[in-house]
Formats: sequence, C-alpha cells, structure tokens
Amino acid sequence: MTAHRFSLLVAMAKNRVIGINNQLPWYLPDDLKHFKSLTMGHAIVMGRKTYESIGRPLPGRMNVIVTRQQHCKIPGALVVSSIESALRVCEEHDATDSGESFIIGGEELYRQTLALSQRIYVTEIQSVFEGDAFFPEIDRTEWIEIERQKRKGKNAEDLEYHFVILDRQSAT
Repeated sequence: MTAHRFSLLVAMAKNRVIGINNQLPWYLPDDLKHFKSLTMGHAIVMGRKTYESIGRPLPGRMNVIVTRQQHCKIPGALVVSSIESALRVCEEHDATDSGESFIIGGEELYRQTLALSQRIYVTEIQSVFEGDAFFPEIDRTEWIEIERQKRKGKNAEDLEYHFVILDRQSAT
C-alpha cells in the first residue's frame, strides 16, 4: 500500500473567496457532483464551522470534525481536537485502502494543512465574489498543474469554472 495522501478540496473565486457568512457565495450543481464523486468512500476532514454550514455528516464518507470545543459530540461523525489527531485517524481508518483523505475546509483548516498536503483539487471560479473567508495564497512554484477541465453552463449568465488538480513538486 502506498503512503496515505492528504488532499485539499476547495472551490474558490478569482479573488480566493471561499465563503461568506458561512455559506458558499455561488451555486454550482456540477461542482457539488464533482465534490461527491471525489470524496465518496473516503475520509473528509472539516472544521466545526464548515460542518455547521453543511448541517449534517455527509453519507458514504468518514466525517472527521476538528474543533477546540471540548465535549463536542456529533452523531455520525468523529470529533477530534487537533489536526494531528484528524490526520492520524484518517490514516488508521482508511477502510477503502484508497490512500487518500480530503480536507474540505474552512479557511483556518486550509491554512493549517496546506504545508501537509500533497495535492489540491480546486474548482477555480472565473469570477470575483464578495466574501469573508479566503483560501490561503499558495506558492505556485511548489505545485505543478496536472489536469484542467474548463466548464461553463449553457446560459450566458452561467459561471465559467475550471476543475484543476495541483500536485506538490518533489524536491530534487
């Protein structure tokens, strides 16, 4: 079995906005399907606020929620108090032998796990949005783009977006 990979999974606007008032500032059904197809059967790690924005554990996935709130219990999810605990749990409980777990937000969790991740799946929304949560800046020299799929809805007012996969460059 290969080493376990921790991947970030994010949808963000051109200005790196990922949310406003604990919600997505856009509605992209295709992106939601993409999210589901990538994460089904895998462990997903999220912060408590992200969990609250979703409102329930996502079925077909091991839901790991990171929170500083002591004694927090969420039926159907595993609650941990640190990122290290979350990552350890994902490695130990990789029931699918997929070798990959997904960090799905929010802003603080992305910031704290960016250096630990080996891959980023990003939906790049080709528009600017107002927001109060942002994806951290990444040093593009540390990452190589391995895939890009351009998408746009059928109507003129539909958003253009790209499904992009970035892999961390190996140190040579």
